[in-house]
Amino acid sequence: MEPCRGVRGFKQIHPPAVSAPLVSCTRLVCIHWDFGAWERAPHCPQAWTRLEKVEHEQEVSLHNELIRQEKLELLAQRFDHKAGMREAWLGENQRLVAQDNFGYDLPAVEAAMKKHEAIEADVSSYEERIQVVVELALALEAEGYYDVRRVSAQKGSILRQWGLLTELVAARRARLEQSLALQTIFQEMVYMIDWMEEMQAPLLSREVGKHLLEVEDLLQKHALLEADVAAQNERVQALNQAALKFCELEGYQPCDPQIICNRVTHVQTCLEELCQRAAQRRMELEASRQLWACFQELEEAEAWVREKEQILASKPCGKDLSSVLQLSGQHKLMLGELGGRRALLHQAVKKGEQLLATQRPGVAQLQEKLREVRQHWKKLEEVTGTHQQKLQEALSFYQFSAETDDLLAWLQDTYRLASSDDFGHDEYSSQALLRKHAAMAQELERHRAPVLALRAQLARLAPQHHQVLDMQIRIVEVEQLYGEVAEVAVLRHQWLQDALAVYRMFGEVRACEGWLDEKEQWLSGMHVPQELEDVEVVQHRFESLDQEMNSVMGRILDVNETVQQLVEGDHPSASEVQSCRDHLNGRWNRVVELVEQRKEHLSSVLRIQNYLLECTEIKAQIREKRRAVESSQYSSGDLGGVLALQRKLSAMEAVLVVLEPRLLELQQEGEALATAHPAQALTILLHFEEISEEWEALKRTLQGCEDSLSVASQLQQFIQDLDNFLTWLVKTQAAVASEELPSNLAGAERLLSQHAALKEEIDRYEEDYTKIQAASDLLAPEEADVPCLSLQQWLQKLDVGWTKLLQMWESRREALVQAHIFHLFLRDVQQAETCLYNQASTLAHAELPTTVEAAEKAIRKHRDFITTMELSVPKTTLALQAGESLVRQGSPYSERAQEEMAAHRNFQLAQERMQQLNDHLDLQRFLQNCHELAGWMGEKRLMAGDQAAKPHARWLRHQALRAELAQNREWLDKIEQEGQQLMEEKPELAGSVKKQLEEIRQCWVELEGTSQARAQQLFEASKAEQLVQSYADLDKRLVNMEGQLQAVDAGASLATVNNQLKKLQTMESQMEEWYKEAGQLQAQLASLPLEPASKEAVDEKQTAVGTRIVRLIEPLKERRRILLASKEMHQVCHDLEDEISWVQDRLPLATLRDPGSNLQAVQHFIKKNQNLRRELQVHQPRVAEVLERAGALTSMKIPEVAGVQLLLEKLRELWGALQEQTEQRQHLLDATYQVEQYYFDVGEVEAWLSEQELLLMNEEKGKDEQSTLQLLKKHLLLEQSIENYEETVAQLSRQCRALLELGHPDSEQISRRQSQADRLYVSLKDLAEERKAGLEQQYWLYQLSREVDDLEHWIAEKEVVAGSPELGQDFEHVTLLQEKFTAFASETGSVGNDRLAAVNQMVDELIDCGHVDAATIAEWKDGVNEAWADLLELMETRAQMLAASHELHKFFSDCKDLLAQIEEKKQRLPEVAARESRSSAGALQRVLSSFEHDVQVLVSQVRQLQEGAAQLRTVYAGENADAIATQEQDVLRAWKELLGSCEACRLQITTTTDKMRFTNMVRDLVSWMDDVICQIGTGEKPRYRGHRGLALGASDGSVPWWPMPGSPPRSPC
Repeated sequence: MEPCRGVRGFKQIHPPAVSAPLVSCTRLVCIHWDFGAWERAPHCPQAWTRLEKVEHEQEVSLHNELIRQEKLELLAQRFDHKAGMREAWLGENQRLVAQDNFGYDLPAVEAAMKKHEAIEADVSSYEERIQVVVELALALEAEGYYDVRRVSAQKGSILRQWGLLTELVAARRARLEQSLALQTIFQEMVYMIDWMEEMQAPLLSREVGKHLLEVEDLLQKHALLEADVAAQNERVQALNQAALKFCELEGYQPCDPQIICNRVTHVQTCLEELCQRAAQRRMELEASRQLWACFQELEEAEAWVREKEQILASKPCGKDLSSVLQLSGQHKLMLGELGGRRALLHQAVKKGEQLLATQRPGVAQLQEKLREVRQHWKKLEEVTGTHQQKLQEALSFYQFSAETDDLLAWLQDTYRLASSDDFGHDEYSSQALLRKHAAMAQELERHRAPVLALRAQLARLAPQHHQVLDMQIRIVEVEQLYGEVAEVAVLRHQWLQDALAVYRMFGEVRACEGWLDEKEQWLSGMHVPQELEDVEVVQHRFESLDQEMNSVMGRILDVNETVQQLVEGDHPSASEVQSCRDHLNGRWNRVVELVEQRKEHLSSVLRIQNYLLECTEIKAQIREKRRAVESSQYSSGDLGGVLALQRKLSAMEAVLVVLEPRLLELQQEGEALATAHPAQALTILLHFEEISEEWEALKRTLQGCEDSLSVASQLQQFIQDLDNFLTWLVKTQAAVASEELPSNLAGAERLLSQHAALKEEIDRYEEDYTKIQAASDLLAPEEADVPCLSLQQWLQKLDVGWTKLLQMWESRREALVQAHIFHLFLRDVQQAETCLYNQASTLAHAELPTTVEAAEKAIRKHRDFITTMELSVPKTTLALQAGESLVRQGSPYSERAQEEMAAHRNFQLAQERMQQLNDHLDLQRFLQNCHELAGWMGEKRLMAGDQAAKPHARWLRHQALRAELAQNREWLDKIEQEGQQLMEEKPELAGSVKKQLEEIRQCWVELEGTSQARAQQLFEASKAEQLVQSYADLDKRLVNMEGQLQAVDAGASLATVNNQLKKLQTMESQMEEWYKEAGQLQAQLASLPLEPASKEAVDEKQTAVGTRIVRLIEPLKERRRILLASKEMHQVCHDLEDEISWVQDRLPLATLRDPGSNLQAVQHFIKKNQNLRRELQVHQPRVAEVLERAGALTSMKIPEVAGVQLLLEKLRELWGALQEQTEQRQHLLDATYQVEQYYFDVGEVEAWLSEQELLLMNEEKGKDEQSTLQLLKKHLLLEQSIENYEETVAQLSRQCRALLELGHPDSEQISRRQSQADRLYVSLKDLAEERKAGLEQQYWLYQLSREVDDLEHWIAEKEVVAGSPELGQDFEHVTLLQEKFTAFASETGSVGNDRLAAVNQMVDELIDCGHVDAATIAEWKDGVNEAWADLLELMETRAQMLAASHELHKFFSDCKDLLAQIEEKKQRLPEVAARESRSSAGALQRVLSSFEHDVQVLVSQVRQLQEGAAQLRTVYAGENADAIATQEQDVLRAWKELLGSCEACRLQITTTTDKMRFTNMVRDLVSWMDDVICQIGTGEKPRYRGHRGLALGASDGSVPWWPMPGSPPRSPC
């Protein structure tokens, strides 16, 4: 028992972590001792040896554990120290935060908020210290410290206190924010109350205004006040709502809710009182504004009415259309203004009446004003109505007159265009003329209605206007001219259409022949290449050629159609046009045949080249894949190579799966090409053989690579990564440990950049470091044969090296940064010293300038110098700051920095120099201005005394001098002002400035005096000289005119007379100008005070000039009269001769008797005769004027009258004959034109009808649906054209009836031609109906064919799906196929039935309507129905096959599931048997019953399986029947084995249960005997000593124990 006591003592003095292994060891010793005491076995020495070995190992582990526990004790002491400090700090801060002494005003609360923010900053900074304590506790827990519960409890206490502190801080901040928000609201309320008290004063004013402007001003001011009140109202409401929220808070209340409510109520009361006063003030101001506004509106209305009455009383009604329109526009504007004013006046009157009803003060004068305004308004409306009626009548008349004139002018211009002989010289010009003519015809048609409505418009005019004779004559002229223009336009349109058709046809022919020449030459010389690229280029050219041929073919068809129309229309060039068409068609056919030949040859070459190219590409791909596989053979244990090779093999297998179908397709294509081209068969098949060889080689290479591939170990990759990382780590540490320091700034920057690059490299390797750590954690438990201890040592070295590397990098970076800063400082200091030295040198050698330019130059130079200094100041300051920073931070370079921190300051000296230069510049400018003014005055003084020129020139020069003096007076004033300002600002310059000013003033006074005296002298002398000179010049000109007047004669011709008249007119105009000039000179003489001698000379000149002017006036008048009479005689003779010549030129055209043989000739003659009539009409006023003037001359008694009389009689005779012949010619041409026009129209109609009949007789029905549809569309357009042509036939019939009614001589022929045209039109319509019916039936047939083909193709596609032999590989596959086929069958049935019904319906409709191909349509219907029935049957068969396959695979699946269940039950049997050793009998029975119940469930499944197998054997035979029987036998065999195992297990459990029952009965019996023995021993005391000793021995356990038979053995312990 001693060892046991030792164990208990060890537990008392050592912690559990140490005592546990020791206790286990001691127990082993006790066990061995106990067994040694009870039993001496022969194998005891060997056991003892093993025990000693175990004890030695336990001792070593115990020693290590003691060392670890000592370290934990030190860590726990550190934890206790830090935990105590943290708990004390937390408690103190909790007490501090728990206080809520915020204050009762806004400044106090703001101060409390700042204090709380400082507390929060302190708490947030303390979180890291709390985290340190938590980390210590976690370390103790991780190491299994014996007192970990206390540590955990203390850690939890600290964390709870920390959480409580953070909660208290957050809660206190929330309370503080609430108090701050409330105090802010209270302060805003105080501001609002003060503002409301200030606003009371303007609202209590009683001033309401004495006129409208004053009231408006008061209202604007009041609106601003109301806007302020409204804005503040929203602010007050927001403040009240924000304040009342603090009354509803739960928990902490920053203030008493009653105080908050009282303040809110007070503010709201003040605001409501202010709003009431503002509303009352507005009501008073609005009432005043209404009254004054009403007065002003009434006064404005009265003034406007008076103004408009005066305007209407003085307005006329206009003299022409423009004036009437202007007046009407003005009157409309006035009516609109009147309507607007009426509404405003009614509103003003209504407002006035309302104001009168209110009986307010100041409305007594309002009623009188209303009565006056109503009277003036009524009078204005009457005047306006009268004026409007007059304007409307005048406007109607002038508008009608202007429209008639415009219409007449337009008709004259249109007639001139319509009668033109220009029909174009090519297609473009003819088309342009035709477009212009069409536009002209449309415009002419639009003018028909206005021409016919002229007489009705004239009748609707006012009585004083519609009886004007001139207007009636103009209307007749317009109607006649309109008829002539319409007839000429019809003829011109036909001629233009013919010319355009011919030009267009020839242009198309030339274009088509050019294209055919080009393509025929290209096709003839084309050689089909053998290279694929060249073949593709040629094929692309042929594709573009097809498009061009389609377009050219359409153009050729258009040419043929145009030629046919021209031939049918009996065109003069019909034979030439036909030969051109035949030549074009022949060339087109040759080109089409040549293109087809070249296409066929090119297609065969292209197929072969594509096949050879594809063979080459596939062979290159296979060879490339084989080489890639051969180059990536696995040759080492490198993991990356293994994975890369695996990926390559997977990708290669996928490529092979894609390439294999392509090889099969290529083989089939090669065989087909070899058959089609025997000459190249060997080349084609040889290429495919090479591909087959490469394919087999690739397969062999892949198989060899897959056999040799093996998987590398993950450990190899990890060790390799670790080795690479350690190598890099050593190299990087060596680089970081460098002691090199820079000697200059460039070296410092270079080292810094290198160090930063090293940091980037370290950051990139940090991810590798993390991956190595993670990989080591994963590999440690997985790899059994890895030297774990060595790996851990390397990892520890890796951690130490990584940490050391980071520290070394930081220290190295700090040293480099210090060096870089120092070198920057040195550079700035050197730059600053150089700059300061240069500045001081510049300032020391500066001198003052002596001129303005030099001073300005010096200032600019000094400003640049100051700018340079200012730019250098930041550099100097930066250098000083950098040096102070180095000294303050204790840099290693601080002593050298202090030595360099010496600088000079020159900025103040530069400013003083700048001020000195500015003062000197002002002085020099002033002196320069003074010198310039003095120089100018000296120069002008010399000019004033000059006596060299004439008096007048001297006077002009002196006037310029005085003007210049007056202008430069400002210059003197400016100089004086500058001098005074200079003396005030700079007193040191006052002496020199004052002296200079006095000199300038003295010179100016002397110059002004001299100028005034000289001016008076020069003025008198210059005026007398000017007058004498002017009279002398005028006298010379008058003498010259006398000589010209004597040289003028009467003139022998009209041109001579005109020249003499022009000269005489020039003389008269000169005479008038000279007379005016003499008058002006006389007025000047009277106004000048001249000397006697000068005055006498001037009077003599004046008298001579006046006498000469009077002598020239009468000869001028007589000469004009003689020249005018001669001119009139010559002009009349000339006009008579011109008119006679004009009439003689036009008389042969009027006497022509040929009316023309065709329509064009008749139209040509009509146009010429109309032009002649128009010329006569236009020329008639001219002839009448000439005759009138000649008649007036014949009454005069002069010799030249006889010649004028002869010319007059001859002109009258010729003019009358011309007019008469022109009218006769017009009647003849009109009758001929009607007949020829009808014949022409009939020919056009018959030609058009014949042409359309030929088109309709075409039997082409289209080769397919699209072509048939195009034909049908063309036919519909043609049919519409025929329908539209009915109006043309009807118009022709009306022309025929008109000619028959007139009794024309050719009435019988006209009737016959009209009947023939009517029959042609009726037959054409019938033929169009037949053609339409045939095309529609053909189109429906093609539609049905397309639908039938689509349906048969769709049925064929569905048959492919329905006929699939795939029945599934397993049960799931079959189920999936069955579901897909069910969906397929449903969709196919619904869609097919719909499409079949649509096709049947279409077929029935076509047969019912009597289609010509009804038999073919019925065959199509039967074929489609049979195909659909076959598809339905095939789908039914497929469904049955899938159902049977489903049953078979379901049977196999059930067998597999049942075998799995039986196997699972077999595996459970050992578990049931194993429970017999540790379970009771009842438990064993329950387990067995549960297992048998589970087995009983399988009975029904086995029975169903047998029934299903029996059914399937009746259906299947052969392999399927054998498989069914095999599966069934396997299941039955397993089932029998399971039943046998269950029976054996049941027997074993029954035996075990019986044994356990027997054992329990024996144990109960032994227990009962023990109880009886005890009762016997204690029931009564023994009567003798032997019995007493026996009882005592039994009671203390000293009597030996003898086991009963059948009882379990008792343990020695």
